[in-house]
Amino acid sequence: MQTSAPTPNHLPGDLAVWFFIFAELAVFGILFIGFGVARSLDPDTFSAGREVLHPWTGLINTVGLITASYLVAVAVHRLRDRQGGVTPLLWGAIAASGIYTFGKLWEYANLYSNGYNLGTDTFFMFYFFLTFFHFMHVVLGQIILVVLAVKVTRGDYNGDDMNGMESGASYWHMVDLVWLVLFPMLYVLA
Repeated sequence: MQTSAPTPNHLPGDLAVWFFIFAELAVFGILFIGFGVARSLDPDTFSAGREVLHPWTGLINTVGLITASYLVAVAVHRLRDRQGGVTPLLWGAIAASGIYTFGKLWEYANLYSNGYNLGTDTFFMFYFFLTFFHFMHVVLGQIILVVLAVKVTRGDYNGDDMNGMESGASYWHMVDLVWLVLFPMLYVLA
């Protein structure tokens, strides 16, 4: 079986997607810096806010997103090597990422029902803004994964041209990377 392994200097996916990814990372970076500055100016409010959160929900969300990223990575390699089972891996990634989606919606509902919202204090303003901004990126990533799964099923992607698959996977991994910064920043660090 012939494989279409990337060359050592190969940038996975489309260059335009990488510009988009770097722009998104810059926006998140600016928000992270703002969070850090605000936390340093009012550590008591941030500590009290963190105590209200459910770290186990954050951890379960993290496991869901990491599992989804693993499945996406395996799907990319299987497609590149022209192996079967790519579509179920992508649907598995969508299902695993659904753990995050439902966990985050539960968390929002729980916080709102207990009177917490964007206007509660500086911590919750950052919490809701950062996590909802990330949540919207997860939903977009899930839509991209659905499109990839449908295209693989139809035979549009077969390992010859990996551009679309790699672009979608790169975006998904960016979403996961952002959460790997958000989770400890919001739920763990003092």
